[in-house]
Formats: sequence, C-alpha cells, structure tokens
Amino acid sequence: MAKGKELRLNLRTQILKRNDRNRAYWETAVTTKSIAAGKVAILLCDVWDNHWCRGAVERLNEMVGQMNEVVKAARSLGVHIIHAPSDVIDFYADHPARKRILDLPEVALPEPLPHDDPPLPIDDSDLGSDTGETAWYTAWSRQHSAIEIADEDAISARGQEVYSFLRHREIEQVVIMGVHTNMCVLHRSFAIKQMVRWGVNIALARDLTDTMYNPAMRPYVNHEEGTRLVIEFIEKHWCPTILSEDLVRAL
Repeated sequence: MAKGKELRLNLRTQILKRNDRNRAYWETAVTTKSIAAGKVAILLCDVWDNHWCRGAVERLNEMVGQMNEVVKAARSLGVHIIHAPSDVIDFYADHPARKRILDLPEVALPEPLPHDDPPLPIDDSDLGSDTGETAWYTAWSRQHSAIEIADEDAISARGQEVYSFLRHREIEQVVIMGVHTNMCVLHRSFAIKQMVRWGVNIALARDLTDTMYNPAMRPYVNHEEGTRLVIEFIEKHWCPTILSEDLVRAL
C-alpha cells in the first residue's frame, strides 16, 4: 500500500473573458493542486444497483467497473471514501462504515455562502429518460454491488453527517463521482451546491458521471453532448472538474 502519497489534481474550470475586440468568450483554465492523499475524500453519489430508466442503468453498468478500480486505488493511497446511496442507507445499518460515521459528533454547519444559481443548459423537465420511460419510481435497493465498501470507509447520504466527517478527518478536497450530474450530483444535501455554499472544496470527476437527459428535449443534442454541456456548466458556475486518473496516478 502506498499510504501518505501526494496527489496532483488538475482542476479544470471555465472562465468568462473578453478578447481584444471586447467580445465575451469562455476559456478553459487548468490549475494543478498538490495535496496529500489523506486530505482528499471521494464521495460516490447515488451509484445505485438499479434505476427506473433503462438507459441510465446501461450507462452506469458501463462505468461502475472503472469507478471501483479508482476507489480501490485511491483508498490504497490513503484517500477517504464516502458512499452516499440516497434512499437506501438502511440497507447498511449494521455495516462498520455506517456505524463509524454515526459515532462522530456533529459539527456545527456554517452559514451558507451566497451563490448565483443559473439554469441548466439542458431541459430535463421530462425526467430525462432517453429510452422511453416516463414514470418515476424507486427501483434501487442498495449501492451497486460492483462498488466495494471497505470497513474503513464511511456511508452516509445526509449532508450534516458528511460535513462532520470531512471536518473530523480534516479533509481539504472532496471529489464527487456518480449520477446524475444534473440532478443528484448537484442537488443532494451532501453534493456540489450545498458543499460549495458551505465553503467545502469540491470537484467533479467528469469521466465518472452521467446525466438524465433526453435528446428530444432542448437543446436537442445527443445524450453524450448533453452530459458534456452539464459538466461545462458546473465548471463555469459551481466547481472545478478533474479526470479520475488524477486520483490514482501516484501509484
């Protein structure tokens, strides 16, 4: 095991600038952040075992193998792992990783910072299925079994618990991966918008996420392009993104 390694995270953002003709444009900027692996936490957002949308299930199944390899490698470096499968936490009631986070005293939440909240670049008002389903229901019962949960990990889908864990472990950088970028990854109580408002440094693993987007809806682009647009939206308005390889390169 390579505990105590330092990670180099290439944080990508989009910056609004003006050219020499005073025309506005967006420019991609990448800054490198060196940080001890023990100061980093990976948060897996709603990586469920099933979904009401067949397309969502198929894309996640293509992704979870790489997610698990990244999580295993990062854990071996000393990165903290937080599993956050909303709605199904009771499945893990007796797991050591669940009990560990419950044993921590709650840390007082900070006053939320003000932050603009512009609309998404895609229309997901139809719930975003690209495979024809129109009725939402709770299809999930646990986190996807392809993601290994170690006893030393943490399990929580509550913002207060996650924030307390980050402070007790003196985490300086959170990396969130999972689904879906335009929904849970942005809006959960432990996810991007709330963490930004609490002053937590968070970044999205842009190669390990997916959107709920139907190409029949605005802006009428392919699903993959819809995901790219949401990722760029996050880079412009909320937080940086990284590639998952940044988390394992130290090996």
